[in-house]
Amino acid sequence: MSRVPEKPSRPPGMPEEPEPEPVGSAHLRLDGVLELRMGASARGGIVGEALFIIKPGDARYESVREHLGPMEPGGYAPVLPFPPGTF
Repeated sequence: MSRVPEKPSRPPGMPEEPEPEPVGSAHLRLDGVLELRMGASARGGIVGEALFIIKPGDARYESVREHLGPMEPGGYAPVLPFPPGTF
């Protein structure tokens, strides 16, 4: 697992950055398969939804599991925005 670098301390008086909002939810099936249900919207009424099925052995599997954090088989977790280029 790679380590996420700590954020540098903010100068006094500078407001904190808001926590990112989840962009979907993840379910770790009992067979180890990840189901990611994601959504997005934009100005002008644009709305999109997607379902990603990621099986163990997929090139993205380990990095997605790391991004989601600890999750037991059968469990669920919110999906926070992925850093650019990681999904």
